[in-house]
Amino acid sequence: MKPSEAEQQRPCLYLELISRNGEPRLPLHSSIVLFLLSYCESSAFKVFLVRSDGAGNESCSESPRRLLPESLGACALLTPEALPRLVRSCRLPAAVDESGRLCRAGLAVVLRHVIARTTEADPSRKDVRALLGFKETCLKACAEVSKWTRLCELGIPSAVEDHLRHPTDPARQLPPAVLALERRLAEPVKVHNDDKIRRQKLQEQRRMEKSGPAQGEGSPGVTEGLELRAALAKLALVSVPAGATRENSEIRKVKTTELPELEHVFAEGLYFTLTDVVLLPCIHHYLCSIQAHAPSALHHLPRLLRWYGRVREVPGVLRGAKDCGLTLSEVQVSTASLPGLSQQEDPADLPPPERGQEVTPGLHFVGGPRPTMTKLKENGIEAAFSPHPCPAWTLPWESFPAAINPTEGKMSNIRAIRKMQQLNNLAAMVAELARPGDTVVDFCSGTGHVGIVLAHTLPDCQIILIENKGESLSRAQRRSAELGLSNIGFLQANLDYFIGPFQIGVALHACGIATDMVLEHCIQAGAAFVVSPCCYGFIQNAVKFTFPKSKRFQEALTTKEHMILCRFADQTAVQLPPERRLIGKHCMGLVDLDRAWAAETHGYSVQVTTMEPESCSPKNNMLVGRPPQRTAEPAGRGDA
Repeated sequence: MKPSEAEQQRPCLYLELISRNGEPRLPLHSSIVLFLLSYCESSAFKVFLVRSDGAGNESCSESPRRLLPESLGACALLTPEALPRLVRSCRLPAAVDESGRLCRAGLAVVLRHVIARTTEADPSRKDVRALLGFKETCLKACAEVSKWTRLCELGIPSAVEDHLRHPTDPARQLPPAVLALERRLAEPVKVHNDDKIRRQKLQEQRRMEKSGPAQGEGSPGVTEGLELRAALAKLALVSVPAGATRENSEIRKVKTTELPELEHVFAEGLYFTLTDVVLLPCIHHYLCSIQAHAPSALHHLPRLLRWYGRVREVPGVLRGAKDCGLTLSEVQVSTASLPGLSQQEDPADLPPPERGQEVTPGLHFVGGPRPTMTKLKENGIEAAFSPHPCPAWTLPWESFPAAINPTEGKMSNIRAIRKMQQLNNLAAMVAELARPGDTVVDFCSGTGHVGIVLAHTLPDCQIILIENKGESLSRAQRRSAELGLSNIGFLQANLDYFIGPFQIGVALHACGIATDMVLEHCIQAGAAFVVSPCCYGFIQNAVKFTFPKSKRFQEALTTKEHMILCRFADQTAVQLPPERRLIGKHCMGLVDLDRAWAAETHGYSVQVTTMEPESCSPKNNMLVGRPPQRTAEPAGRGDA
């Protein structure tokens, strides 16, 4: 069954449907999206359930419908083969706009989009907008670089799914991801105005000390009273008296370091946010299972239990949960039977966190890069740049429509000229590699300078722009629509959520390890790559790879020595003395040589070259990689 043309005119949500013990069920990512829709009371989307193998068939399409909220209305069941092309290239959940060309994939991205569409349709829903938190940044950082997003978006749902498959396995009853959340709830809260709130807390503590315990009987404990009232006030449940917002002069003189810490009310601090929405279905199913199979394990999770109780009290949560079939009241856990929070075991005494999930800690550098460069030279390693294959080649900018030219964007003329020179270099290399029918992916595409040029100059190829920032991608889509391009698609997602086949990957100035993520993605897909790195100083060990990357560099350098190279590779700004820029360029070459050698272990032929002219960018390196099966057969460079 395929979506009808009328349905494609509405924004669509695609959620996964799986099978357990022969019965269709919703994985946690799908349940979380549906819970948010119910909480927001949103009917903006047409929802499609995409069944995995064995998760239902055409004759039983009514069976999965009982898993969906009653308020959702009509819903359709799809096979993976019936999905739009862009959606087939993504991990679910995914949302597609009315045009069918802009797809948003991944849990955090889709949830933030649901909130945006809800508040666009009903601006009065300030409670929904508040889910995005301070400056609307809640879960905005991608999971590849944010440990917190990775824990909430991937770690906890995956750990709970694994536990639910093996509920009686003792090794899975306290997953490291759940314990990491318990630790997080034990940490002091940091909010943008915490100094003011902490002074109010100190004033309340001193007032309670003066009034004595008798006057404080029956009132909330000082340790959480102010935090809880602030959270409830944000939810419009109670009002905070005006006098409670001011502190006396004695309190104002107290040093910040001597103020009492704030404690968590919700997952990110004092206020109910999208993070709590993500966690609630996961933790609900987890606690129900633990209560049934290992109730003693709850002793290790007092703060998580307290959080669960508070979330249940948020207006709209019980209604939304009930609509999704989550009966939150079924988990009957009395926190009174648990150790008091002040007397409980220290979070440091909990089982250690899962290893291998941390990025490089902060390293302190002393001295310059010369000792490291000398060490590499002694090991026969020096930066080497291949000659540019077509230094004078240029795109026919004079004949292009205005919307393609960077001068039409929000940048100075000098910067626009440099951007055109950078695009000349990348387009020349891609045209050298491309063949008719190829899919070319512009990773970290921004507003689409590279992808739009490629879509116009390679009409026989399909171009996909991938970018995590929705504002940038929307602008690229508008430019594409103005040009009438039909061979281009847009994907707002983290790199890991793109799983479609492609033949060439491109990235212009992908920052830090984003370049390495692009290279890894291309190598896994067996695709050629044309990449210009940037922000070498942001390179650090990540979940999937460590530095140095190649065997020869690993034998010659420590991680710290490699980071020294990365730090000085950023010393290429035009305002620096020529000698420093030369050292920076040499360090850039060494870092990229390590990347090239790592790719060559997978059978790639890689060239590290310099863009022409060199003045087009301080970060003017370019890595061009050809997989074993790929030979240079121009598809459109000569026609440009």
